[in-house]
Parts: sequence; C-alpha cells; structure tokens
Amino acid sequence: MVEKIKYYKNFEIGKLNHNSILLIGNFDGLHLGHQKLFKKAKKLKKEKKIKIGVLTFDPIPKMFFFKKIKNYRICNLEQKLKLFKKFDVDYVINKKFDKNFSRINCYDFIEKILYKKIKPKYIFVSNNFHFGNKREGDVKLLKNFEEKYNYKIIKPEPLKKNNKVISSTIIRKLLERGNLKLANKFLNRNWSVEGIVIKGRRMGKKIGFPTCNIDMNNYVIAKPGVYGVKVFLKKSNKILKGIANLGYRPTFNQKKILLEVNIFNFSGNLYNKKLSVEFIKFIRGEKKFTGINQLKNQIKKDIEISKI
Repeated sequence: MVEKIKYYKNFEIGKLNHNSILLIGNFDGLHLGHQKLFKKAKKLKKEKKIKIGVLTFDPIPKMFFFKKIKNYRICNLEQKLKLFKKFDVDYVINKKFDKNFSRINCYDFIEKILYKKIKPKYIFVSNNFHFGNKREGDVKLLKNFEEKYNYKIIKPEPLKKNNKVISSTIIRKLLERGNLKLANKFLNRNWSVEGIVIKGRRMGKKIGFPTCNIDMNNYVIAKPGVYGVKVFLKKSNKILKGIANLGYRPTFNQKKILLEVNIFNFSGNLYNKKLSVEFIKFIRGEKKFTGINQLKNQIKKDIEISKI
C-alpha cells in the first residue's frame, strides 16, 4: 500500500523529516520543466536514502499581490498533491501566503525557517526563484549561506522547447489562446478541471443536451469555446466521454463564465458530485446563435467532430 503524503500547513514538520531534499516553488501545473526537477530529486532520494519534501504556497503569491487576478491556477491543490505523489514526495508544506508571511525578511527566511525549522540537506529551486519581503532574496543569496547553514543548492538548467523555457506562464497563455494540444504536451498529460456539479438554468436539458455545470473557481480560463473531453466520476471510477462548453453562453445572454459538460450516453443525477474534466481537443470558439435550432444543429456537429 502506498503511503499518503504527510501534509503540513506550517513549518513544524518534526525531526523525521529533517535532512531531506526540499523543492521550493508554486509548481502550478507540475509541467515538464517541473518534472525535470522532480525526477532529479527522486534520483537523489534513491542515492542518499533520504526523503523528498515540497514547500509551496497558497494562494500563489501573484494572486495575493494582485487581487484582481482571480482565474489563474492551472491545477488545484488536490490535483497538485496527486502529481507530487507520482514523484515519490514524502511531505508537503502548503504555507498560507498572507500579509505577515510576505513581509518576512529574506535573511530570516533562510535562518529561521529553512535552517531552524525545515533543516533540509538539499534545496532545489529554479533560476528565477525569489523570496522574502519585496522579493529581495534570490538563488545567489541562498548559495551564499550554503556552508553556514549546512545545505546544498541544486539549480538544474530550465527545460527548453524551441528556445523557450517551459513555464506555467507559457502554459496559461497557450490555454487562453486555444492551443490545447501544445499546452497538454508541455504538461505531459491532459489539462483538467475539478469541481462540484452545480444547478444551472437547465437550458441544455430543454434543448435535448443535458449538461453538468461546473464553476471554474480560480482556474485559468482557457479560450472560450467547445472542447472534446473525458469525464472522471470520482466515486464510481468511471471515465466517460463528452463535449464541454467553456464560456459565457452568448445565445442565452449569460455573463458568468461556466463549464458545461454534456456526457455521452449517460443518464443520472450528478448534482453536488465531484467531477474531473480532462480537456482533450479544442473544437471551436464560442459564438452567438440566432436561435435554438441553429444551436442544436451546431451541437450535433460538435459531437461528431469530438468523436473523430
């Protein structure tokens, strides 16, 4: 039986987790660039017979500093923890990023948190890692204290494709532009959204295509339109195919972004159930139809395309 990851909301991780490998970052999406880092850590874990820990932050600091940024995440915390487990992570510190934490002096972060609380043996960080009040701390500063605080900084070269560094920022842009194929390639899996099925206006059911409505919460908003999807029903372990409309439903003059999923050959009540929706194929952008019949005809075409 695979052990669960130890989960902490503070730095009191206990002596058993000291002298481990520590990866620090947001790791939003855990894309190919992150995976390169985690694979290197996993190899070191096997060599040194020590644990792997992750220090990550909630909310993502950018979402804290720029309150207007609501839809930003590539994956939620639960998804992130599952991905960490694949790379043999033993514990995760998910630190609440608030006003007090944002004001910590960079030297205090190194001495009082890293050295006195977490006590890592190896620290994995990316080139652009910054920390402490006003982002004054960087990788160079961490390296300056290696000998004093008995840790070693490991900073692998970033992963590049076509001379561009693979990053969470690039993946967000790809999703927003509708380039799902390349976004999925950089993630090394299909991008997915998890959420609870909520009650809508039941317009889909009225026109013959019932949908499960899912609030996007703080997920990044991919290009509004229609997608071929796979739907994972949490408790039944079923994987079903379908199409999804992500958008504002201009035909019905709606203003709130919503994910509406039509599951093929399925009948049943999924209200308040948790679904995971994998985005497989971008079919078309969102558009306004002149009437219900035109919309229904287009949905039939979308379904045909999604099955190809």
